[in-house]
Amino acid sequence: MSIEKIQQAIDCGQILYGESYLQEASDKIQHFPKTITWHFIGHLQGNKAKQAAELFDVVETVDRIKIAQALDNHAKLLKKELSILVQVNIGREKQKSGIPPEKAESFLRLLAQETNLHILGLMTIPPFSSDPEKSRPYFKELKDLAAALATQHLFKDNDHVELSMGMSGDYAVAIEEGATIVRVGTALFGARI
Repeated sequence: MSIEKIQQAIDCGQILYGESYLQEASDKIQHFPKTITWHFIGHLQGNKAKQAAELFDVVETVDRIKIAQALDNHAKLLKKELSILVQVNIGREKQKSGIPPEKAESFLRLLAQETNLHILGLMTIPPFSSDPEKSRPYFKELKDLAAALATQHLFKDNDHVELSMGMSGDYAVAIEEGATIVRVGTALFGARI
């Protein structure tokens, strides 16, 4: 998405944006006011944690303790409160990042012990299907998992757990199942060129 298209969306009242690529984000974010919220939604490599901590308000794809610790260390040096979502591989697909659902509780407990990151909620990308209804059971499973983890007081705000799920093809179903954040860049800005 171009700077011009982002500005048009800002002019219409959109204040939250996601970026998958750090270099592209670095080139764009500097052009916009600090009132805009930026989420990193791509796979994060350890050597890029410093840049992610500098640029973003929320990192949605945390699934390894080493990444979380690196983000936390850089946020401390920046004197910045950094928020995260934990990526859950709800479809248990070998080719996708994310922790298995059954390890979510222990991972969130470890994050709370080892970091000062604000754990806002969970993120998932279900198995791809051209039929949005096929995503519904995965969205429901993530919502149920988040609710169970909230009873254990594992989030920053257990009464309002963020659920980042749903993209341009299935966001309506995701919203019906409790999504609080949807990733709809393609619907708003068109396909990447």
